[in-house]
Amino acid sequence: MDPLMEKELELAAKRKGVTKSQFIIDAVQHALGHQDPYALLLKIEAEEQASPRYQVMEKAFANDRFQGDLGDSDAVRTYIRDKLKKKHGLDAG
Repeated sequence: MDPLMEKELELAAKRKGVTKSQFIIDAVQHALGHQDPYALLLKIEAEEQASPRYQVMEKAFANDRFQGDLGDSDAVRTYIRDKLKKKHGLDAG
């Protein structure tokens, strides 16, 4: 490879915070039309949420979700424990 081009490659990879090899792999994937997996996931989730079936399921389970802070492990644990007790017909107290 031409030394000037290799230096440009090094600088471009450094700007993106990746290795030269990863930069080349990304460039080839882009040239071949491969999509970013995360962008593809977001696209699929958006399509799924727009579907009528998703809307029906969302309404059906709207009141059955944990409403608190998912970072509060004690609250999550209590919610799951109560839900399992209710499901299996045990006393919730």
